[in-house]
Amino acid sequence: MVTIISSTQMHDEYMEEMMSMFLCDGVYCPSLTFLREDGTADYEHWYAHCDHLIHAGVQGIILFGSIGEFYTFSVQEKAQMIHHLVQYIQHRMQVFVGVADTDVRNVLELIRACEREEVDGILALSPYYFGPSPREARAYFSRLACSTSLPVILYNFPARTGSDLDPETVSVLACEYENIVGIKDTVDTLSHTRKIIQSVRPVRPDFCVLSGYDEYYGANRVAGGNGVISGLTNVEPETFSRADKAWKDKNMRELLEASARIQHLMAVYDVAEFFIPAIKEAVRVKGLDISVEDLRLTVQQRACIAQILE
Repeated sequence: MVTIISSTQMHDEYMEEMMSMFLCDGVYCPSLTFLREDGTADYEHWYAHCDHLIHAGVQGIILFGSIGEFYTFSVQEKAQMIHHLVQYIQHRMQVFVGVADTDVRNVLELIRACEREEVDGILALSPYYFGPSPREARAYFSRLACSTSLPVILYNFPARTGSDLDPETVSVLACEYENIVGIKDTVDTLSHTRKIIQSVRPVRPDFCVLSGYDEYYGANRVAGGNGVISGLTNVEPETFSRADKAWKDKNMRELLEASARIQHLMAVYDVAEFFIPAIKEAVRVKGLDISVEDLRLTVQQRACIAQILE
């Protein structure tokens, strides 16, 4: 007798296995979105960037986070790029996808695309522009969690969304939904992240808490967190992996040296009013010959970035 297994059943079994094996810990890169001068995806350089991240020891990549300019692409464009990147990476590192949008229909459509590509998880930003209350935020994330079996990482960025995912809200969501597995806390106050860790761990010991600010890697670890998702990993992923390895090896001297380098690199963010062009230029200076025609940087700003990276 031959047992026929449907594609739907195989997909569900894959999702269950992925949840049972899910681990989010270390250093994650919210990738730039690499484009040619005509605005189409520059896969050649994007693939090279992925290889660099993998070789440097980064645990995973996030497509279409804030630094990936998620707000400039349609769902269809994102889905096509996700397909190409997932096919290229081939499980050599984890792949997460940012699903932020002001229209929940677009969010759900992009989640469906992520399920088809069998990504490792989604990064879900709080609804932005109107700034939902904690009650409305819980309802929104509940809807997303119930719509998919993919692991969901909450993305808290109150400076951009106008609302904050407070420790109580995070703990309630973590307790109620098994597939809400972590949070990227992009708040420039370490005590906020620490309070989330202290609130959520008693109810979900496996819940991962990652800082969204590059320079908080070490402090996040000391507070009991799981690492960082940070933009400068596009520029010097080796430095962040060095810090991560030093922490795990209990090599505090090495950790301090890597942390000092990260502190120094933070100056890149301050070179231009809009930091994404500065990060792109830094990646170019580091050797990836990407298109920089649209970066709106002055000669002086480019020279400043080059000097910081010396």
